[in-house]
Amino acid sequence: MLQFALRRLGILIPFLIAISIVSFIVIQLPPGSYVDSYVNNLRLQGNVVSAEQEGNIRAMYGLDKSMPEQYALWMGKIVFAGDFGSSFRYNRPVAAILMERVPSTIILSLTAIAFTWLLAVPLGILSAVKQYSVWDHTLTLIGLVGLAVPGFLLALGIMFVVYQNTGWLVNGFFSPPFREAPWSLAKVLDLLKNVWLPILVLTIGGMATITRVLRATLLDELNKQYVTTARAKGVPEMTNVLRYPLRIAINPLLSTLGWMLPAVVGGEIVVSKVLNLPTIGPVLLEASITQDMYLAGGIVMILSVLTVFGTFISDLLLALNDPRIRME
Repeated sequence: MLQFALRRLGILIPFLIAISIVSFIVIQLPPGSYVDSYVNNLRLQGNVVSAEQEGNIRAMYGLDKSMPEQYALWMGKIVFAGDFGSSFRYNRPVAAILMERVPSTIILSLTAIAFTWLLAVPLGILSAVKQYSVWDHTLTLIGLVGLAVPGFLLALGIMFVVYQNTGWLVNGFFSPPFREAPWSLAKVLDLLKNVWLPILVLTIGGMATITRVLRATLLDELNKQYVTTARAKGVPEMTNVLRYPLRIAINPLLSTLGWMLPAVVGGEIVVSKVLNLPTIGPVLLEASITQDMYLAGGIVMILSVLTVFGTFISDLLLALNDPRIRME
């Protein structure tokens, strides 16, 4: 197991370097730059910007250098100083913006993933064991609705229902009086009163997918000969299901953990805009629109690290769950 983990770790560093290069290139692909937009806005406001002044602005932001030089400077500062550069739009260090947004985003995403698995795995098992029953048809219907309804529409619908029945508008993690207040028991209770809605919205979408995948893979295992033999020997049904078929059927789900966290972060962009959540998604959207390349690049790097780390955890869980994987 240790050798397996070390082999996987050996792949991570070159993989992250390759991702950082591709990410930086992709961020630079759109025509123009932040300086072009900035100078055009100044000229639209009636200001006169000479070519020399435009060149000075580019030099100030480091955009007068070639793309390889920009990448080398950017990565060098990240690796040796933890400096992701400065945001053009916010005129602040990118690291400070990330420290404000990333923790709440990761906590929200991990909570949503935990609830998703806690609900989806038992429901998937129930749907497979009770195939074509009322439970199975009901869960299938709920799963199809969860897959079909966009997260932002679900959020708007729940917000409307809650407001119509209680007069309380869910908007952000905290109510206005608590947003700038120091932490206290009242603030924690206010957080719990508001955070359930984004968790519910993110959970429903992921739960629908996991339930359907687990049902399909578990049904395939339940129809195999070794399960029939165990039944014939008198092994209790739930013991028979949980001991071997579930361990094999859950492998495809464990393999998806690598992209679940970034997928939740990406999926919460529109949901966060609708619910006014201070997470990383809306900032990434604005940085992409305004070509704030260092801010967008920093966020993409964080998502890349989460993807690689999640894939590593996924590989370890697969190896622990299925010894055949360790032997390959």
